[in-house]
Amino acid sequence: MKSQEGKYTTIHYQKYLKIEELLSAQVLRSEQVGDPAHEEMLFIIVHQVYELWFKQIIHELESVIRFFDDNEVVETSLSVAIGRLNRTEEILQLLVKQIGIMETMTPLDFLDFRNYLFPASGFQSFQFRVIECLLGLPEDQRLTYYGQKYSSVFTEDKQKTLDDIYAKGTLLDTVNAWLERTPFLELDGFNFLGEYKKALTKMLEKETKAIMESEYLTDKEKKMRSEMVGGTDTYFRSILDEETHNKLMAEGKKRLSYKATLAALFINLYREEPILQLPFQFITCLIDIDNEVTNWRYRHAQMVLRMIGHKTGTGGSSGHEYLAKTAMMHQIFTDFHGISSLLIPRSELPILPEGIRAQLNFKFNA
Repeated sequence: MKSQEGKYTTIHYQKYLKIEELLSAQVLRSEQVGDPAHEEMLFIIVHQVYELWFKQIIHELESVIRFFDDNEVVETSLSVAIGRLNRTEEILQLLVKQIGIMETMTPLDFLDFRNYLFPASGFQSFQFRVIECLLGLPEDQRLTYYGQKYSSVFTEDKQKTLDDIYAKGTLLDTVNAWLERTPFLELDGFNFLGEYKKALTKMLEKETKAIMESEYLTDKEKKMRSEMVGGTDTYFRSILDEETHNKLMAEGKKRLSYKATLAALFINLYREEPILQLPFQFITCLIDIDNEVTNWRYRHAQMVLRMIGHKTGTGGSSGHEYLAKTAMMHQIFTDFHGISSLLIPRSELPILPEGIRAQLNFKFNA
């Protein structure tokens, strides 16, 4: 290891990683009360490892948010951000797998020491709440804890830390602002939204015509399938009509602004253009992270159901029921999932003018 003066310093492995402190942090409550339970060691270590990985996830997310503080996000920063989000996704996958290790403990094993844990609960994990805030889980759309604010279980200084994350801007906030700055929606006389509407209408007409001319469907089936195809009065309305989109935002059903949603759609449709490949990968990373957090919540809920059934959690929550609801309701980047509903086949894509295509390609001048 090199110091600032350019000299090398030495340090022992044990001291550098603080191994003694780390390995002395597993204090079994069951032993303290004179009723040792073998499986409690596993329970403690798994949860301590979770907290260590939470710390790393926070480290990555905070760095990615800083990349987007500037008005211009350069390609190199975007590439690094993608790498760090990919790492975050890998960590989340590992957290899901850790549940399998926990499940090597049987429900009866858990009951040997569960009564000594009250009122401790995973709900009191401050770092996990930080992760939710950094990602951008809307505060007003959280499931409440006995009707109280989600942060009520923490000290005032920790509550302020969580509030400050929202005040400074979450990852969702910064990504929304970044997308709003996408410059390719109307250039060189090319109106993306207008051309998209034409292509969309053409696609829907083709699909409806194919259904109505089918020899294998009854009139009732034709009517049903035609309605399933959708149209400009269904889920496409949120992208075709800004007023409808803004109304959905006010109702909490949309989180990205209208302009940001248009930009995300443009990036998804023209993802193969060189300059849009990194933005597309970045959006994909956000979707993948959202999926992995949801997977972790769901697996956690199933583990709790396996261990304690429908009993109340040690922290007083409804246990499995509460956890299962968070898996369904606490997704964050749902607007990016919704983009898939708005995609059209490559064969129907509006052709980009040469001027715009040139801007979307990398150039090298000798």
